[in-house]
Amino acid sequence: MEKFFKLKERGTTVSREIIGGITTFLAMSYILAVNPGMLGEVGNGMNFGNVFTATAIASAIATLVMAFCANLPVALAPGMGLNAFFTYTVVFGMGCSWQLALTAVLLEGILFIILSMVGVREAIIKSIPANLRKAVAVGIGLFIALIGFTNAGITSSATGTIIGFVNFNEKTALVAIIGLIITIVLYLLKVPGAILLGIVATTIIGIPFGVTTIPEGFSPVSLPAAPLFFQFEWSSVLTLKFFGIFFTFLFVDMFDTIGTLVGVAEQAKLTDKKGNIPQVKGALLADAVGTVAGACLGTSTVTSFVESSSGVAAGARTGLSSVVTGLLFLVALFLSPLFALVPSAATAPALIFVGYLMMQSVGQIDFADGSEGIPAAVTIMVMPFSYSIANGISWGIISYVICKLAAKKAKDISVVTWILAAIFVLKIVFDAL
Repeated sequence: MEKFFKLKERGTTVSREIIGGITTFLAMSYILAVNPGMLGEVGNGMNFGNVFTATAIASAIATLVMAFCANLPVALAPGMGLNAFFTYTVVFGMGCSWQLALTAVLLEGILFIILSMVGVREAIIKSIPANLRKAVAVGIGLFIALIGFTNAGITSSATGTIIGFVNFNEKTALVAIIGLIITIVLYLLKVPGAILLGIVATTIIGIPFGVTTIPEGFSPVSLPAAPLFFQFEWSSVLTLKFFGIFFTFLFVDMFDTIGTLVGVAEQAKLTDKKGNIPQVKGALLADAVGTVAGACLGTSTVTSFVESSSGVAAGARTGLSSVVTGLLFLVALFLSPLFALVPSAATAPALIFVGYLMMQSVGQIDFADGSEGIPAAVTIMVMPFSYSIANGISWGIISYVICKLAAKKAKDISVVTWILAAIFVLKIVFDAL
């Protein structure tokens, strides 16, 4: 285990990796309820049970590939946002069948495997300037903190402003605040596994508040439903509508994954002196394999999860934590009622606290140089404000090119960065039409 995962080299232990893996799983376990609930709305043969099974198995496969091919503490599952696009835009909005949507996901995953094997996605990651990489970590920190605040019901647009704090007579918000205080105190007292203990404590505290609900006749064990094997539709693949669906899945998945890998690797201090991520090709392959497996089982695009940063904050530094997370997804197949007890109010404090940890990279960004600082600031601001990691990277790259040209430093712009900026501009124009 030591030889394969290089525990001593990365300054970690088996116990830390186990705690980190469990923490990551608990922080992202909401996907086991949210994804089946969202895709299950589609109906016509797609329901909560079979999507739950597909979600758990696809997440386990992708996360285990990440562990053994990349040795990184990054977990994967069907991505939020992509599942919403699948359900509300492709199926409900465009009137497509869910089988056609799964076909787009499958082909996107196959293309990603090819791009990962030939090094295209790796080249894209290496093309992101050093200051922008640090900004990606900070932006993700703000983004997941916002997710935490929103999941807990602490922030809401129903306050009369664009976004605001609710009155804390809301039980979910109150329990989340208590959980956040517990997490902070445990962390400052240097208690091992502070984030994980915070999640468990908040879940228990939520019982008397009615936030953690235990149903009548509760049994923690249940048999999984069968997934939707190979449900594809090929008749409309060569249409313009299909290309639009395919390209959207492709774009969002690629840059969400790149942003997450960069952010988590920066937080874990796993990058080399040039900011490169170790074994990044294996990490990108895990994402692509997970997407193909998910499509074959009946779920939307699988991608790297920013909640992996909660496991890193708990001490995870290697793929051993990903092994733990992947195995827990398999266990969840049979213990879904037990994992469903953990409310969003219990995982929200972990996300908010990790936001603080990821923001520490902001001090390493060179804001004195406007051609570096302005694009970094744009990246940081766009991620939470647009609710998209991919948008943050897009606008960060575009502003980087503009600022370097304005500062007469065009030589700092790499060929790949030029190409990315052009692609991002074209996509903005395409979306506006």
